[in-house]
Amino acid sequence: MNIAQTVQFVASAAWFLTILFGIIALTRAGRGQNVKGFSLLFIVFLVSAVLFTGIGAGLVFIEPDEIGVVITAVGEGGIRPDPLPSGLHWIVPFVNRVERYSILRQTYTMSSVEIEGVQRGDDSIQVRTKDGQQVYVDASVIYAVDPTKAIDLYRTWRNGYETGLVRPVARGVIRDVASQYGVEEIVSTKRSEMEQLITQELQRVFERNNLVLQDFVLRNIRFSEEYAAAVEQKQIAEQQAQQAKFVVEQKKQEAEQARQIAQGQADAAVIAAKGAAEARIIQAQAEAEALRLIAEALAENPNLLTYQYITKLAPGIQVMLVPNDNPFLLPLPTLTPSIPQ
Repeated sequence: MNIAQTVQFVASAAWFLTILFGIIALTRAGRGQNVKGFSLLFIVFLVSAVLFTGIGAGLVFIEPDEIGVVITAVGEGGIRPDPLPSGLHWIVPFVNRVERYSILRQTYTMSSVEIEGVQRGDDSIQVRTKDGQQVYVDASVIYAVDPTKAIDLYRTWRNGYETGLVRPVARGVIRDVASQYGVEEIVSTKRSEMEQLITQELQRVFERNNLVLQDFVLRNIRFSEEYAAAVEQKQIAEQQAQQAKFVVEQKKQEAEQARQIAQGQADAAVIAAKGAAEARIIQAQAEAEALRLIAEALAENPNLLTYQYITKLAPGIQVMLVPNDNPFLLPLPTLTPSIPQ
């Protein structure tokens, strides 16, 4: 309870006591009893009641979150030029009165959800986009009274600025700005840009009307049922196309993998064949070199072949027969060993 309320409470109590002692004094006087003491109390409380009533009527306490506009019956314009800041103030009773304005942030919400909006029912904004589609916008406007312009606000709007200014201006600006975009831009690439343009336009209009825009929130955007069904079908088709593309890509990868495996096997076969050929060449070269060396050795020592032949014979051979039509290829040595004398 602030001081002004306390004084008003005291004034009410004084009036109650004044009436009480007045009734007692009249009752005792009707009975012929002494009323001197009660009459004195009646006068004291009457004076106190009048005094505190006058004081209480003139005291005004402005809360810290308020600002007051003094309406006066005297003076040009009927309004004091300066608003009352927070604190305790004195005005002339019964000549002046105070209109209070909250300087806290206020939120005006327009929504299709009944419990969210200021007004009951579907209060979303219907917008026709530049490509002819119907969309429904849910939005919130967060604003405050400009303390330095409270006098002008009272002259212009009194207390009807919410329904007379905030609501119609916000709905009009949202429609005007949104109509400059296509539906695809509103819900995707240009949503932030559209929200920024709406905020800038609301700031200009509110400033001209003694309000301060704190923030604008684009809460939700809905489509008509027909367009929502079309969007859903489009998304399904896009998903199916993406799936088909994924399958094709997967088949390409599998084909590429098979090709690489086949290529690897082919390369391995070529390398193996090349290695075998090189090995055969090396072997042939080695054999040719061996034959060359053998030929050179035979040319230098003809009896070497006979020696090799003899070394290959079994150790117990005494006689060798050859076909009668075969000439002797080698000069065979005497196989019968000489008997010692």
